[in-house]
Amino acid sequence: MNKHWLMVLIASMLEVVWVSGLKHASTWYEWLGTVIIIAICFTVFMRASKALPLGTVYAVFTGLGTAGAVIAEMLFFGEPFNLIKILLIALLVAGVVGLKSITKPKEAEA
Repeated sequence: MNKHWLMVLIASMLEVVWVSGLKHASTWYEWLGTVIIIAICFTVFMRASKALPLGTVYAVFTGLGTAGAVIAEMLFFGEPFNLIKILLIALLVAGVVGLKSITKPKEAEA
């Protein structure tokens, strides 16, 4: 795996953390942690987007972040399990994997 795609994956996982933080933070230090994670997340995202096509990076980042947030809510925060949601997440992830597999780094296009 290309290091820039690994950065997108890391940024997507951080997105799950800060999105959950926005919903569940209740103390000043939880909010501070959420803000710090947001800053780290977008720094990693921006570095990856310098070497990969922005549209694809953004689609993968938000797709994986969305899927991760829905799954995290079900696993850790009591959101009811819903088979339709799982199937739609699988479809979303399939699209993300498809986009990633057909996208080449910017320097490979030149």
